[in-house]
Amino acid sequence: MNTSNSFNDYIRQAIVNNWNQNALTDYQGATLQFHDVARKIGKIHILFENCNIQKGDKIAICGRNSAHWAVTFLATLTYGAVAVPILHEFNAEQVHNIVNHSGARLLFVGDYMAKEITPKEMPHLEGIVNLPDFSLMVSRTEQLTYAREHLNMMFGSKYPRAFTKDDVVFHNDQPEELALINYTSGTTGFSKGVMLPYRAIWGNIDFCLRRLGSHVKPGSAMLDILPMAHMYGLSIEFLFGFCNGCHLFFLNRLPSPTLIAQAFQEVKPRLIVAVPLIIEKIVRKRIMPVMQTPRMKLLMAMPVVRDKVKEKVLEQVMQAFGGEAYEVIVGGAPLSKEVEQCLMSIGFPVTVGYGTTETAPLISYRDWTEFAAGSCGCPVDGMEVRIDSADPQYVAGEILTRGRNLMLGYYNNEEATRQAIDKDGWYHTGDLATMDADGNIYIRGRIKNMLLGANGQNVYPEEIEDKLSSMPMVSECIIVQRDQKLVALVYPDQDELMNFSTEELQGIMEQNRQELNQTLPAYSRLSAIQLQAEEFQKTPKKSIKRYLYS
Repeated sequence: MNTSNSFNDYIRQAIVNNWNQNALTDYQGATLQFHDVARKIGKIHILFENCNIQKGDKIAICGRNSAHWAVTFLATLTYGAVAVPILHEFNAEQVHNIVNHSGARLLFVGDYMAKEITPKEMPHLEGIVNLPDFSLMVSRTEQLTYAREHLNMMFGSKYPRAFTKDDVVFHNDQPEELALINYTSGTTGFSKGVMLPYRAIWGNIDFCLRRLGSHVKPGSAMLDILPMAHMYGLSIEFLFGFCNGCHLFFLNRLPSPTLIAQAFQEVKPRLIVAVPLIIEKIVRKRIMPVMQTPRMKLLMAMPVVRDKVKEKVLEQVMQAFGGEAYEVIVGGAPLSKEVEQCLMSIGFPVTVGYGTTETAPLISYRDWTEFAAGSCGCPVDGMEVRIDSADPQYVAGEILTRGRNLMLGYYNNEEATRQAIDKDGWYHTGDLATMDADGNIYIRGRIKNMLLGANGQNVYPEEIEDKLSSMPMVSECIIVQRDQKLVALVYPDQDELMNFSTEELQGIMEQNRQELNQTLPAYSRLSAIQLQAEEFQKTPKKSIKRYLYS
């Protein structure tokens, strides 16, 4: 693919250069080739035109990942309208609020959310379109009703000699032009509309094409697990894959561990983009039990056979992910140090990236062959990063960043924008980190999560949680402060729970607490571990919603 300074031109090139290749597949369902995608985009453009949708008008999209979700998003941006992706995991009230706040004229909705929403709560919408078949759920204008009923006829009239590559003509996007408004899922409860211009979307895609395109060839398979309404899944899984000419498979059902494992085996993805929870479950259940047996520890201590043992284990781990992956990119939350060390010790191609919705999302990344353990890579092309600290290598400070991936601001929220972006254009991420001499960034925690010890010391709960999460019977945990004391909330390992009585489980947790405290400074030691009966509530990127438990 030729490089381009336009996002929509990258989409056009992908379609024209891969015209008869497979593009989008609903897992275990139908497949669209690139020319099919182009035709569907063309039809949605006709629908927009006949509804008098103008450049810059808002189009909301809410549903599980699917080929039609992808087509609708591409049709919106290539028309010049503004996409408003809404996480399908939001409740109906949140969807109503986002549609109303954004001023969306149309809502494309998946079958699950279609049953949940109440159209009368979104009085300014002109219509609601069902994503599975593009039928009308609600129409409030004659133009929309007529256009949908006569869409095939109008398409045939516009392209009487058949739809060809020459008919793929898209909106000429400008760098600072608003492309989409993405409402943050966050861990704080309040959802802000992040305004992302075309340059930010283009910047992420251009970087991925340059850095990953030589390893992930056109026609390669990719499995889209993360929600496309989240910038991590949207940019790195979907848009990079599409612009690179890959064949994308969408898990359009609840992505359970069993389903993901099955899909890895069938799809054999060339690139895997995941949150830590997915990787950690596979490693803890399938790899660590093998690596930690007495026999394996003995073999790993013997230099003569160690390399061959590692090769065999690596082969088995690679097969668990489909066997074809060039790299597994982990992002969205920190990867457990224990899991990271386990994977790196056998030469598994894992790397960790870092970003935010406000940077669409990339701030840092490094190829697995150069990845520094414990880091989240180096600043990506086009982005400056500095640590707000007098000694950035050794004293944690807030990560500040600016550059081509940065948002325009928060929609209809100038105060929040001023708080986030300072007068010099630096975006204040709220994350604490150090940075070494080579530019590797090491996340230490969130400023909002930082706790003060009894004598005023800074306590980073994430560092304690990382150690506790690797201890017996701990599935998930968070550290909170109660009466100036640190308490761990633990959701126990459900697969092993039936093997222990309540008293035995409490005994295990007390043993964990004592062993953990021996590794911690006095001011950050735990006073207690409290068991949680239910799994922690999480954001779509699987971060625990801390504000519900603090």
